Parts: sequence; C-alpha cells; structure tokens
Amino acid sequence: MARNLCEYAEDSNSIGRQSTDEPWKLKNVDETIALGAKLIELLPNLKLLLLQGPLGAGKTCLVKGLASSLGIKEPITSPTFALAQHYLEGSSPLVHLDLYRLETPQAANELFLQEEEEAESLGALMVVEWPERLSLHLPEAWKINLEYLSNGEREARLTQP
Repeated sequence: MARNLCEYAEDSNSIGRQSTDEPWKLKNVDETIALGAKLIELLPNLKLLLLQGPLGAGKTCLVKGLASSLGIKEPITSPTFALAQHYLEGSSPLVHLDLYRLETPQAANELFLQEEEEAESLGALMVVEWPERLSLHLPEAWKINLEYLSNGEREARLTQP
C-alpha cells in the first residue's frame, strides 16, 4: 500500500543537478519539495505547470517547493475542497488549482479558464493538480507526472510543452 508522501518527511539529500530529460527519483517529502524549488530555478519563465499522479504521490508537496522558491511564506495546502488557492506574496504570485472533485470536463474547463484569466492578470504561476479532468488543449503547459515506484520512492518526470 502506498503511503502519502506528505505524511512521511525524512532526512534528505539534495536532488542535485539533473537534466529535465531524465526522471527524478524522490525518496521522501524533502526531496519532493526540493524538486519543486529547483523547477523555479530550471524554468524561470514557467507560467503553467500541470501535475499528474495518483492520490498521495506528492503533488501538493511539489507545490510547497515551488512556493518556497517564489518567496511565499504562507502555508501551502491542498485546494481539493476550495478548488483554488491564490498566494499573492513573494517574487511572483501563485495560483494553485485542484480539479480532483470536478466530475465533468465542462466544470473543470470553466474553472481553469476563469483562474487562468486571473493568473494572467496577476502575472502568476498557475499550477494545476488533476489536469486530466480538463478537455482543453494546453500546448504551452509544462507537465510533471509523479508515480509510485515498487521500493516506496516516487519518480517525477518533467515534460516540456
């Protein structure tokens, strides 16, 4: 049974330098958060990031790292019930969506388009969990797929637009 990565923080080594063409092996929460922070460094003009992966794979932990690297001090929480969280402080604002509870592509598309407009007006990075709920074509989006490995670690694979 897979553990929720955000519940089991352990001591971590740095994720180190790595090409965006190779998957990252993530041993724990700290490495997942570090990858999020590293992405801001690797992709300084990042505007739209789609996060895919099963429940508990570390999507929100990755967002914590993104937010930290942007200088956002506010606690990052999963927007599963709120659907969207806006973090306005830091070097760049962050709009965090979670489409998990939306049952139809139409509802997901409407929320996404509304929040995308807001993110653009704020100059914010927009991060979307459960983008597979959308039926929109988003050719400008970077994607990260988080998967469980048999040894309890996670693998993160970054796909460019």
